[in-house]
Amino acid sequence: MESQSKKLSFKHYLIIGSMLFGMFFGAGNLIFPIHLGQLAGAHWFTAGIGFLLTGTLLPLLAIIAIAVTHSNGIYDLAKPIGKRYATFFMVMVCATLGPLFATPRTATTPFQIGFASHLSASQQPMWLFIYSLIFFGITYWASRKPAGIINSIGKILNPAFLALLAIIFTIAFLNPISKANNAPITSAAYQHGSILNGFLQGYNTMDCIAGLLFGIAIITAIRGLGQTNAKDISMTTIKSGALGIGLEALIYIGLIWLGATSLGKFSLSIDGGIAFNQIANHFLGIFGEVILATMATLTCLTTSVGLSTSFAEALNAKFPFISYRTWLIIATGLSFGIANFGLDTIIAWSTPMLMFLYPLAITLIILSIASPLFGHDNRVYIWTTIFTIIPAILDAIAAAPAIISKSALATSILKLDDFLPGASLGMDWLLPAAIGLIIGLTVHFISVLSRARTTQIQKD
Repeated sequence: MESQSKKLSFKHYLIIGSMLFGMFFGAGNLIFPIHLGQLAGAHWFTAGIGFLLTGTLLPLLAIIAIAVTHSNGIYDLAKPIGKRYATFFMVMVCATLGPLFATPRTATTPFQIGFASHLSASQQPMWLFIYSLIFFGITYWASRKPAGIINSIGKILNPAFLALLAIIFTIAFLNPISKANNAPITSAAYQHGSILNGFLQGYNTMDCIAGLLFGIAIITAIRGLGQTNAKDISMTTIKSGALGIGLEALIYIGLIWLGATSLGKFSLSIDGGIAFNQIANHFLGIFGEVILATMATLTCLTTSVGLSTSFAEALNAKFPFISYRTWLIIATGLSFGIANFGLDTIIAWSTPMLMFLYPLAITLIILSIASPLFGHDNRVYIWTTIFTIIPAILDAIAAAPAIISKSALATSILKLDDFLPGASLGMDWLLPAAIGLIIGLTVHFISVLSRARTTQIQKD
């Protein structure tokens, strides 16, 4: 039986809420809501609601899932589906958040925000190489002993970065570039499907799968404050999340609005980094650009250290025959190499991976939270995952760059999507997942009834 949990004060909730915010919000999270605002135009608010579902609510649910199941991390959470699957899923998440996509993005995002607009297209590759080499060199140096000065810098920089953002917001609200509700809708997809497209754009934050990886740190912190009961930990996570994730949600909505208003002066940019640079220059001039570039670089550096450290620690724990230092070299070396393909290329290639991982992560989170209702029966997990993984693969192929999605093999495979509703929207996994869940629950309850009948016969 679990011991009595300590009752926490509002101050404790603020501490956990601040930790949640600090883990999930980085400079990279600025570019996607701004770009979404430019895409959605006058439909910025409805698109924002969809974005908040994947950008804020799902990360919070991911942490709650770890608390409910008493898991020690993403591997434990996925283990009911099978040990091999759990290892596969953990490696895929670590690689996505590590050297494949998220960590390289920590260098390319501040470069795009602060420097790309001042360089010609021919100059950018050379300067990105130099910038990313220094950036990941510092990341490796700081991650060898991942505590101390870099974390202290993060505690100072995050509030400073938010202060700069608050200044831009205040000026923008008092003297907006244009009216957001009159902004042109630059993407046809947002004419009638703004909520759903905002939901899919939220995948780019990667915060849902980050919640699965980082969640144990939050749960450990809550336990360290004296909470021991899983239900109490879940409630503390919800209350703290209302503060930390709530602040993040407000910032997201403000950034989406800011992106929509920017269309009154600027055209649709290829990514939110360029748009944010233009907005900062509009309100604060070259001084704003310099401060923004500096803070974006330093805050992304702390994020890079956190991601590289988490990647190396998670894989060293699972594969201890490879040292932490070796995993760290792999993380920073690959991140440096991939960063030099540029932000837009990284986003283009990360999209299919996220279209594959997010349905699996969403169903895993829902199953984990609801698992007490079906006795944590692994058959429910297995059936739901089997029916989810195939359409998730199809979504990944469809979202891949043309070299893959337009190939003869991909075109023939994607014909299967003709039989699944929501395929054109990237949501064709919903119905199969529901069918798998129903089958799994049916198998579970038939088994329960059968055992009850057998027990009754034995008693008789």
